[in-house]
Amino acid sequence: MAVSRRLFVAAATALTATGIPLPAARAAAPDTRSRIPVSPHDTEADLVRTASQVRPTARQIAWQRLERTAFLHFGVNTFTGLEWGTGDEDPEVFQPTGLDTDQWARALSDGGFRLAVLTVKHHDGFVLYPSRYTDHTVASSSWRGGQGDVLRAFADSMRRYGLKVGVYLSPADENQYLHGGYANGSARTARTIPTLVDGDDRTPPRSFTLDATDYGAHMLNTLYEVLTEYGPVDEVWFDGAQGHIPPEKVGAYDWDSWYTLVRALAPDAAIAVTGPDLRWVGNESGLAREDEWSVVPVKENPYGRTDWALAYDTADEGSRAALVTALPRTDYLQWWPAECDVSLRDGWFYHPDQQPKSVEELTEIYFGLVGRNAVLLLNVPPDTAGLLPAADVTRLREFRERVERELPEDLARRAPTRRAPGLVTVDLGREREVDRVRLAEDVRHGQQVEAFVVEAHRDGAWTRVSGSGTIGASRILRLPAPVSARHWRLRVTGARAAVHLAEFGLYRSRL
Repeated sequence: MAVSRRLFVAAATALTATGIPLPAARAAAPDTRSRIPVSPHDTEADLVRTASQVRPTARQIAWQRLERTAFLHFGVNTFTGLEWGTGDEDPEVFQPTGLDTDQWARALSDGGFRLAVLTVKHHDGFVLYPSRYTDHTVASSSWRGGQGDVLRAFADSMRRYGLKVGVYLSPADENQYLHGGYANGSARTARTIPTLVDGDDRTPPRSFTLDATDYGAHMLNTLYEVLTEYGPVDEVWFDGAQGHIPPEKVGAYDWDSWYTLVRALAPDAAIAVTGPDLRWVGNESGLAREDEWSVVPVKENPYGRTDWALAYDTADEGSRAALVTALPRTDYLQWWPAECDVSLRDGWFYHPDQQPKSVEELTEIYFGLVGRNAVLLLNVPPDTAGLLPAADVTRLREFRERVERELPEDLARRAPTRRAPGLVTVDLGREREVDRVRLAEDVRHGQQVEAFVVEAHRDGAWTRVSGSGTIGASRILRLPAPVSARHWRLRVTGARAAVHLAEFGLYRSRL
């Protein structure tokens, strides 16, 4: 893989329904409710009770609200034509002749995106700001007289246009590998972060003593620069791929120290994808599972890395059956929602012979991800001028306009509702055609729904028009044909504990 790797509380119809009760779950301390340990002797009922008690953190709730986020792959690969660099590129190849990060931000905002993640350091190790800890950076290029700083421009532009800022830092680093810093066999020892260098004029208000190898310390110092000198960061993206580094040369990363530093310096930032807050959905095709659970079984690898108890690409990560199957390898049940990375073009970096996906393809991706309790991370690569190509800018706007036509006015927004355990009924006042249904649980109370049906009252009887398994933070159903009815209801037919609904939206698309 090239990079490996919403609580949508609607103002629409804010609904809360008492759900289908289960026996009381085992208590967990408030600060540990996002991950709860399990016992190898747990029964299926034990596992379901525990899963019903798992709750997201505030940073996870904020992230799931975003719905659409963007990726920006930009670096030396943009100029060499490679997807994975080699680490020995001449920094002089980095020459964006018309870098305009405001143009990036305008296009992403116009496309409906709310956060953007920049590849500050890809596997090749080239860094898009003038770091103190490596010469493989923009400062070693004659671009802007060696004074260029893409990260500074990016962060300032995103905030200027109302987007949140994310940073991608590849744990793998082919430049450090070539120069002996990566996987050199050094021991984990206590390191002072930041590590001041010759001519360093910083007087850090905070310093940290953290265990790390030589390369682990390099990453810690890089993280310190990024998280203290460029304003608030809302997502930190750690890839799982290793570039061209031989598998036997990949050392154990100092995840625990890296996570500790991120939590201290950017407490609101979600750590993805090799991280405890967000998980990779398991593919790069833009498709989540039909039933995508945010509560999944996990194991803890050396130095605190969160990992799947089941395979990353298994078809079922969180059902009752999956919890039982995973138990021998499970340390915790954890709130670990899915992020889905997919590129607008075939490649992750810009290639002039590639074209953006069609609006139809992007629409299918939207419903296959956002409509299935996941968050979209769409890669839009800048070109060699440092601009988003005109065709891509147009496609982003067309994508946003298409989603707005798919989900225009919520017909149930001000409609009277009646609530009962596991049941919500909406009166639209008169017969209205509906062909899209949007649902969301209030995930502050966990993810509980295991099965539901949507019904319309027609010819004196309730008729099933759609249904599925999970809801989570976002579930969107497309009906095969418009259904006309005045009264609509959502009936939960299976749940792990009391269900709290945040949205029951009814729409007539304008296609």
